[in-house]
Amino acid sequence: ALTTLSAPTHCFAPIARPASPTAQTSSTTSLNALGVFVRKAKEADVLKYCQEGPSDSVLALLKQIKDANDDDATTNEVGELQSLLTKRKGTITIVAEYKRKLEGSGFLSEILPPETLSPVFREFGAAAVAVLADERTGGCSYDDVVAMVAEQKEAQGEVPGPLPVISSDLIVDEIQIARAADAGAKAVTVTYEVVGVEKVTQFIKDAKALGLEVIVNVNSAEEAQGAVDAGASIISITGVDGVDGKYAAIESLSVPEGRSVCTVANILAKDNKALEEVEEAWMCRDKGFNCVWVSDALYKSGIDPTEHPGAIINSMKAKSSVKYASPKARSGKGEGAREYLGDIMM
Repeated sequence: ALTTLSAPTHCFAPIARPASPTAQTSSTTSLNALGVFVRKAKEADVLKYCQEGPSDSVLALLKQIKDANDDDATTNEVGELQSLLTKRKGTITIVAEYKRKLEGSGFLSEILPPETLSPVFREFGAAAVAVLADERTGGCSYDDVVAMVAEQKEAQGEVPGPLPVISSDLIVDEIQIARAADAGAKAVTVTYEVVGVEKVTQFIKDAKALGLEVIVNVNSAEEAQGAVDAGASIISITGVDGVDGKYAAIESLSVPEGRSVCTVANILAKDNKALEEVEEAWMCRDKGFNCVWVSDALYKSGIDPTEHPGAIINSMKAKSSVKYASPKARSGKGEGAREYLGDIMM
């Protein structure tokens, strides 16, 4: 199990209010048509995996989940990942997501293997690494999670040390949580829109049984509140473009007394060669988000010496202000772009 740490210095914990009533929306009515379609497609994939025969180690972990007491998933304890993602006010942490397939952007035809990019994420200051283990959307498998974990372990005893690895799969069944734990992941993602509040609650309990943390993906204020009420300690605003839209999902969040919630903003890649995503990360930081999750935007410039994934991570972490610096204006193909990002990297 992950080591329980003290409460982080800065986290989303408004003035104590009574806990919100348990969400009444059922798991069926809370899903839109797309969510149901995606869930059913993933369920077919999981069924095929089960029919082919999971390994003994995965089955043992699944049994551990089923044997666990069905306790309340809500906890005031701060997990290792939550602590790493939640730093002092005025700073932002980065989750760097590894994937082999980009979403139709055409920026990069081939992404380097996990063993190559894993140390880049670590050495340039990411707080955690995610692997998009859904083969349909990310082109990755659990083998990539294993490879990423193995490379990170090689940094044991070094500075910076190993980063926790997040298995970012579209979870519809507890056996996927067992697979993530077997691969060495420290956390998993659960998408509220796809599974609904009842399953979110159950999957948080299942992950807890294996010592894993859960990041709940949400796309509205209603889903964010439902996730917190279900026991989530880390919520990620996904599929929402623009800083204001992301902030609207958390600005009225009610967090019960004694609990803290880490808020993550998922940065969508822009369909151009500029690096507006860096500025968006700064704006999310200034709005009070604890962390940004970055995926396709990391690969827009390939392995350019000054705009590779590590450079973008370092730029997002920089203490620059949108008032005095603008990557949107100075990080495209124009003169000064490379020098600008190069300066931020220093």
